[in-house]
Amino acid sequence: LQDVGQGDQEKALAVALSDSLWLVGEEKATVTLVTKDYCITPHLDYKLDNFTEKLQLFTFDKKDDVRKFILDHIQCFKEEGSHGVILFLYSLICSRTLDRLRNDLDSTTSHLLHLSLGNFVCHQALLSLLLTGRASPQLFNGTLDSSEDGLERPLQGILSRGDVGCLYWSREQMDRGLLPQVGSMLKTPRFPVWVCCINGTYSVLFSLNRSLLSDWRMEHQFQLFYYNGQNSHKTTTRLTVDTHSHHWEAPSSDPGGDLEKRFPSLEMIIRTKWAGAVINWNGTDPFY
Repeated sequence: LQDVGQGDQEKALAVALSDSLWLVGEEKATVTLVTKDYCITPHLDYKLDNFTEKLQLFTFDKKDDVRKFILDHIQCFKEEGSHGVILFLYSLICSRTLDRLRNDLDSTTSHLLHLSLGNFVCHQALLSLLLTGRASPQLFNGTLDSSEDGLERPLQGILSRGDVGCLYWSREQMDRGLLPQVGSMLKTPRFPVWVCCINGTYSVLFSLNRSLLSDWRMEHQFQLFYYNGQNSHKTTTRLTVDTHSHHWEAPSSDPGGDLEKRFPSLEMIIRTKWAGAVINWNGTDPFY
């Protein structure tokens, strides 16, 4: 991966962004860019932020045109200080449209972001929007009636399988018996790539074997690569997963020891997909 040149990286980024927008827009897409001048006339009760009111919208009905346009303006999404993430978020919302977003959400979620300790954190609905094209707030498959009287809106889960999946693990929620169950739509994507939410931090697991999820024999023993984007993560983390061994469940000689060191959270999130798997870190110190 380190051998991929800048040009190929930019093309890959443009394809990824355009694919996401095309998916949420249901074969249409809107891209937002910042201009120097105001594009709207603010109302008297509108509080200026000197960003939103300068957004210009570009709408496309051909996927190749979206990709080419984003590639031509790729610096707007990748340069330091360009607010590329915010631009992409606006593009997602405009492509999905507010009406469809409201229909995607349920009574548990009214926002895509929330403020926590001075930082904006994305709700599951936003991650689902990226992965599946719908802002589904729940991790399970399908919909679930939240009350017997039918007065409340049903809980909205995942309705379709995406190219990239999602795995979830929280030790705090596990200890309290509140760990949400991830459905097969997210656990088994089209490609062996998963966005992982581990104790509130996002990272990526992936396999180089594209047949991993389409041939059950490949899942006996296989390798996964892990990336968390941290500055301290400077070497390749390659994990060997063995689904035919169950030695990890053997009683520990130190039952009162640190649970995180006995069962690292990265191993536990892998086992939400492959129950009972043995994970070999291949010389890398386990992440605690």
